[in-house]
Amino acid sequence: MTRSLQATRLNIQALAQEGVPFIASTLLQNMERLAQEAQDLQPDSAVHWQARAELRPCAGADDQLWLHLQAKVAFPLTCQRCMGVVLTPLEVDQWYRFVASEEVAMAEDDASEEDLLVMAPQFDLLAVLEDELLMALPLVPMHDECPEAPVLRAGEDALAGEANEKPNPFALLAQLKKEK
Repeated sequence: MTRSLQATRLNIQALAQEGVPFIASTLLQNMERLAQEAQDLQPDSAVHWQARAELRPCAGADDQLWLHLQAKVAFPLTCQRCMGVVLTPLEVDQWYRFVASEEVAMAEDDASEEDLLVMAPQFDLLAVLEDELLMALPLVPMHDECPEAPVLRAGEDALAGEANEKPNPFALLAQLKKEK
């Protein structure tokens, strides 16, 4: 079994003790929730990522386990202006601190600046990566300058014409003000 296949059940403690970064590429089509957001996803599209775990000394307690996750991908989304494909750069550069239980995470969450994860014997790193990429998606993806004119859907051109025919309500108010 290769190391990249173990990213869904990774021993974070062993990764920290190894001291070697976990570097991998994962096909976007294997990240089902993220793939649903894509437009024109190519079969060979992949996210390149790495994870590094480390133990940090903590005064008066056991060492704390930290994870640094980094990823980059050009993700195909639908431009909200022209409805064409826009390759949107998504980046993840996040540190996490592991805690012993969900109760500890809930208790420390408000007071801590870092993101907290609960320690598990077989940690699903790909699920965390997919969550971070989903959160990095822009609310309104758009080209800086669209390569094509915006596409009007059926009926929109009639509505656009009607909007131009209506009088400007502020012009009417200005006219009323002049009459007084």
